Parts: sequence; structure tokens; C-alpha cells
Amino acid sequence: MSTETIAPTTQRVKKPKWLRVKLPTGKKYTELRGLVDKYDLHTICTSGSCPNMGECWSEGTATFMILGNICTRSCGFCGVQTGRPETVDWAEPEKVARSIKLMSIKHAVITSVDRDDLADGGSIVWAETIQAIRRMNPETTLETLIPDFMGKKKNIDRIIHEAPEVVSHNMETVRRLTREVRIQAKYDQSLEVLRYLKAEGIHRTKSGIMLGLGEQEEEVLQTMEDLRKVNLDVLTIGQYLQPSKKHLPVKQFILPEQFEKYEKIGLEMGFRHVESSALVRSSYKAQKHLT
Repeated sequence: MSTETIAPTTQRVKKPKWLRVKLPTGKKYTELRGLVDKYDLHTICTSGSCPNMGECWSEGTATFMILGNICTRSCGFCGVQTGRPETVDWAEPEKVARSIKLMSIKHAVITSVDRDDLADGGSIVWAETIQAIRRMNPETTLETLIPDFMGKKKNIDRIIHEAPEVVSHNMETVRRLTREVRIQAKYDQSLEVLRYLKAEGIHRTKSGIMLGLGEQEEEVLQTMEDLRKVNLDVLTIGQYLQPSKKHLPVKQFILPEQFEKYEKIGLEMGFRHVESSALVRSSYKAQKHLT
């Protein structure tokens, strides 16, 4: 394996220069920022302080989170609050659709917290949200970044029935680290979700992994091979950044050359698109993945 660790894990270090981003600017970004603030719209882009917000917004892409902001799972990498979720807001699908219309979004990415407290895993709200967006924004294309729904096919089928242009489900990490990083999730279950989506007719499937949690190069390559075996189309690879001191520490800052290497290998494996660099997140350049 190439030398990827550029800093020890036992002390706080400055982010390397390739993790520094310019402040977002541009007319489109300024317009969307104003609308979000004025109407108190909820996007992962703002709540998650995404480093690519300016770039994505300037291209007419934004990511919305549904089913509240409290997750039933407690993944070691995720900054979303864990606990007992609030009651489902059945008006949410219309609110999200109106937000997309108000912001003139060309390509919308929808994601959600895990709702293991619900028998349907939140899949009914998912389906109604897609329907509302299509009804109110017929020209807007959609990517749905879904949870695993605990592997329940009935719930996954509700997403498949609505046929979003892209359906994504993130592996997040390699097999060995899954139990530590994702806790309640299962590596093989996530692979099965992606396999099932493709087998049941979803045109474009997508997944993402984070690096810097202590994985080895051969483990990353094995994960990539596993994803190709289930006919995955699009793969995103980015650098893990610790949301707070309570979360898993960053064990490695991956060099840009290593990200480039994974991208090259991924394309050679047969992925349609591979986005691989430190600042890549799940919805980065999402509009590109339609083709």
C-alpha cells in the first residue's frame, strides 16, 4: 500500500491544503442562499456545511433531507442527532416540492435519516415526496439517497415503483470497519439493497465510501469490486472528516494522488462515473450521473 497517512492520529492537526475550499460565490449561489434564508428552507447543503455547496448550487443542484432531523441509528461518522424521532410530518412532501420549485432546482437529491421506528421505514413518505416533486416540478430530475430500510424489499419496492433517475445507497466504508463505523448497518445487506435496485429495473444506481478511517488500500479495492459485482453504476469516494470530538477520529488524510488512483481503477473496473477526491460527498456533481 502507498503511504497515505500524512499525520499521526493521536494529536490534532491542521487540515492539509487540498481540504481548503474557497468561499462560495456567484449569482446563482447568492440567489439560492437568499431564498434558503428568507423561507427557512432545509437542505443538507447548509445544515451539513458541505464544502461543495457553492459549486453545486451554481449548477442548480441541491440536497434535501426528509423525515426529520433525528436518526434512530448512531453511526460513528455521522453528525446527525440520534434519538427518538418526532412524529412523521405528512405535509412534508408538498413542502419539499414547493421548496424545489421556489429555488428553481434543476436536479434535486433527496435523502433522509433512518427511521427504524416506523414499520415502513419511512418509505411511504419517500414515495409521496417523489410524487409531489414530479407533480410540481415536472422538469426536475431526481436522485434518491435512501437508507437500507433494514433490507425489507416491500419498503424498497416503493422507491423502485417511483423510478427516480438515480437511486443511491451508501456503503460508507469497507467490510472490516462497517460494524464500528455504521454500527446497526450490515455490509452485505447494503450490497443486497444495491443489487436488488438494479435487478428490479433502476436505471442508474450509486453508492459512496469515505476514506481515512483506517482502511487499507486492498480493502478499498475489494469494496469497489463488490460494488461492481452488483452492477453499480456510480461511485463516490471522499475524505472522512470528524464532525465532533464525540465521533470517530480521522486516522488518515488521503493524498490526492491516491484518490486519483482509485478513480482510474474504478473506471477500468467498469463504473460509469467515479468521483474521487478529498472533498467529494455523496451528491457531488450529481447532475453528471444521469448519463
